[in-house]
Amino acid sequence: MTYPPNVRTAPEHARAQPPVPATVPAPPQRGAWSATADRLQAAATTEPGRLQIIGAVLALLVVAFGAVTAFEIADRAAAADDVVSRSQPLSADAADIYRSLADADTAAASGFLAGAQEPRDVHDRYDKDIKEASRLLVKAAANTDASTSSGHEITTLNEELPRYAGLIERARANNRQGLPLGGAYLRYANQKMTDVLLPAAERLYTAETGRLDRDNDSARAWPFLSLGLGVVALAALFWAQRRNYRRTNRVFNHGLLVATAASTVVLLWLAVGHTVARSELLDADVHGQQSLNVLNHARIDSLKARANENLTLVARGAVLTPDGKDDKYETDYNTGMKALGEELGKARKLADDSQGSGPVANAISGVSEWQGRHRTARTTDDNGDYEGALKQIIGPRNSTGESFNRVDEALKQALAHEQGEFTRAAKGGRGALGGLPIGAAALAALGALAAIVGVNRRLSEYR
Repeated sequence: MTYPPNVRTAPEHARAQPPVPATVPAPPQRGAWSATADRLQAAATTEPGRLQIIGAVLALLVVAFGAVTAFEIADRAAAADDVVSRSQPLSADAADIYRSLADADTAAASGFLAGAQEPRDVHDRYDKDIKEASRLLVKAAANTDASTSSGHEITTLNEELPRYAGLIERARANNRQGLPLGGAYLRYANQKMTDVLLPAAERLYTAETGRLDRDNDSARAWPFLSLGLGVVALAALFWAQRRNYRRTNRVFNHGLLVATAASTVVLLWLAVGHTVARSELLDADVHGQQSLNVLNHARIDSLKARANENLTLVARGAVLTPDGKDDKYETDYNTGMKALGEELGKARKLADDSQGSGPVANAISGVSEWQGRHRTARTTDDNGDYEGALKQIIGPRNSTGESFNRVDEALKQALAHEQGEFTRAAKGGRGALGGLPIGAAALAALGALAAIVGVNRRLSEYR
């Protein structure tokens, strides 16, 4: 064979080999989620498959509803329990610490005014107040983290209270010997009480009352997630039963009916129980804690005013206001009595029954009487009759001390009543949530099981 010139030909063996086929790529592997989705899609094309999916979704919704309800209500029940058994008792103890310290200062000044022979009942009152404050501080320290602001205030009070008591003992010792230095020690002790102890006690009370408010708010917060899941679960159950009725013409599916009933009970229990708890805790706050807060401030104002009234006679004009124009203790007395009147006005508005308003009215009357007697005593002292003024301040009859005791006893009665109101309402709120977390979990488990049984009953018809 003849070829054209300049044309190259491939070797004979190369022309004889067949073409190499192209490599076929392996099919991509599918993930577990994709495989599951494919199976669900395939199952959804048949009625048994659709029923299985519906049953699983219903069971999951009912279980989720019960679990979330149990979790949210357990959290609110714990907060309500803290209100009753922890926060409010600590707040009350902080108020009692403040009151005991202020009353001890008042008793110390009253005993000093009586002279070398301090009345036994006044001395016992002072000792009782110091012991009570010390006991409550130990109790508060045992229930408070030392690193918190409350823990810091408790440490300050524990350190400064013995120093104050030491100054009072020095004042007594000098007073028994008739030495004027006793008055200086008493004024220094009062300054420590006014500038250090009482402010620390007030900050402790404010911190514990703030914790009480936070616990109260937590206990009253609406469980929106639980309520929403409950509505969704019930809607899904109703839809499943309607679907079952339209496809089979059967009115009831016993399993789905039980699941619906269980979910309805949980939802109603949740809504009603939490509504009652909110109402009781709100009542405890409005008609209990708010009144307690006002009355505690009123009692403390009365104690501070009484201490300043006594110190006015002890100092005899030796301590003046910063501008040097007026007697410091008399000025502080007037400021305290004004604050006392304002607090009692608030307490009268908050009192919602005769047992609460009666003692407040008695305290208001006592304050008016106290102020009138105080003006008389000040006039007597300004006229140079110190002994007459002293009798009008600390005497057993027709004295400002008698009026102060009347006010203090009335406030004590009002506080006891409002404390009882708070405790009753708060315990009612806590009780309204009792059993709901466990009950919701149990009923949800029953509802989920019933939903599965009900769907399986339908599935059995296809076998």
